[in-house]
Amino acid sequence: MAIKVGDRVPEVNFQNQAGETINLSHLMGAKTLVLFFYPKDDTPGCTKEACGFRDSYTVFQDAGAEVIGVSSDSPASHQQFANKYQLPFTLLSDHKNQARKAFGVPATLGLLPGRVTYVIDTNGVVRHIFNSQMNFQGHIDESLKIVQSLAS
Repeated sequence: MAIKVGDRVPEVNFQNQAGETINLSHLMGAKTLVLFFYPKDDTPGCTKEACGFRDSYTVFQDAGAEVIGVSSDSPASHQQFANKYQLPFTLLSDHKNQARKAFGVPATLGLLPGRVTYVIDTNGVVRHIFNSQMNFQGHIDESLKIVQSLAS
């Protein structure tokens, strides 16, 4: 079952790029979360999306949101990706695709991991979902619009 707007986010554990275990529920409360699932570190589309979030990061922060990227890449790969592109936000490793399954992130053509962004309020409730494999900027624009509306 895919997570829908109005649902609470599932309890899932990840490793961040430093190799530390992070539970999604521990990230809730202080800020709105923008959780973006992407297929693979350092590929053209994923780099464009991650750099778009990077370039808008202070705007997200000013609106009271934290941006977090998720893919199945290893913590070491995430660290290299973050360093190479100066990504200021956390990247989480979902190496067994447990989070993808828990959120119901669809695969494109049954093969390519999906690209879906969730805006999650401070209570852990999904407020917006944007699903597009190719509209990289849409993930940033749509999320920012929702984050700003939640802040006002």
